[in-house]
Amino acid sequence: MQKRNIAILGSTGSIGTQALEVIQANPTIFEVEVLTAQSNAQLLIEQAIAFRPNCVVIGNEALYNQVLDALDPHGIKVYAGPKALESVVQMEAIDIVLTSMVGYAGLLPTIKAIEAGKHIALANKETLVVAGELITALAQQKGVNIYPVDSEHSAIFQCLVGEFHNPIEKIILTASGGPFRGKKREELANVTKAQALKHPNWVMGAKITIDSASLMNKGLEVIEAKWLFNLNASQIDVVVHPQSIIHSLVQFEDGSIKAQMGLPDMKLPIQFALGFPNRLKSDFPRFDFINYPNLTFEQPDKETFRNLQLAFDAMAQGGNMPCILNAANEIAVAAFLEDKIGFLQMSDLLETCMAKVPFIKHPTLDDYIQTDAETRAFASENL
Repeated sequence: MQKRNIAILGSTGSIGTQALEVIQANPTIFEVEVLTAQSNAQLLIEQAIAFRPNCVVIGNEALYNQVLDALDPHGIKVYAGPKALESVVQMEAIDIVLTSMVGYAGLLPTIKAIEAGKHIALANKETLVVAGELITALAQQKGVNIYPVDSEHSAIFQCLVGEFHNPIEKIILTASGGPFRGKKREELANVTKAQALKHPNWVMGAKITIDSASLMNKGLEVIEAKWLFNLNASQIDVVVHPQSIIHSLVQFEDGSIKAQMGLPDMKLPIQFALGFPNRLKSDFPRFDFINYPNLTFEQPDKETFRNLQLAFDAMAQGGNMPCILNAANEIAVAAFLEDKIGFLQMSDLLETCMAKVPFIKHPTLDDYIQTDAETRAFASENL
């Protein structure tokens, strides 16, 4: 297998750090070409010294000199700011861009990477939520593959290998249910951010952990799945599976269902995306059925966890509505983490934004950018 040069956007986050573990375990297969971070300058410096990329980008321009002073003696080029990020992903040496930045910030760098013909390992679901139609059309036009890194979408992708000629009847995304599974609305009225940040199965960043607690993460995954696998809303189901062993399932037209299973470990889907079509040998812990005699499943409670229903509504409406949903959610989660609003008020804010921000049926990239800015401003004013 020919060596692959990897750019990691968001190398200091949960996915980025695990991707570096995968790369470190496979030094003859992967090389780090670019590392980027928004504000964790110290960890970025440590990663760069360990992995010797061609260059790094620090998003927060105020931290540029700190990173430059540390890395200049090592001959590693240092850039700063969002424009630099959009530029470095186009570097000729890069084979795959792993987009593991959080939120809307991943959209423009991903577009620039696709325009430059780079294959994408996508861990930034918001890119397809915000502009799925535009991104998938551009990837097709440029002959670029988008390899999903989310465990659920990786599971669907793995189930489809060897089946690409067979139409999908439906996919079933599994959800752990998060820390508040089984609770009713009145029980959620006063939950704290500390409770919401305690996910039962996965260790993730704060934003995605809160999204998991509210089931918004699953809602965003539903919209992402539509674009990744060219599905309509009626072909996507969600089932709550508290053990997080079955990562998702595909049902084909003959009624047969394929599932991808394993212990909750993001390194496996990261490695699968970076190494595709090869399955690389690993020392990841192995799943043992004897340790899990009962795998259980239940319907998601869309009345209590309204974000999931709002995501299905946004997907059905199309246009810039998922963009509105995503921007409102980013503001809502930040406000909840800052104790400005309660857990249930996040859904209220999303619903208000979806009703009030102007709807555009066939948005351009400029429309998406404008919608995102407009929604953030409106949501911030209506906290």
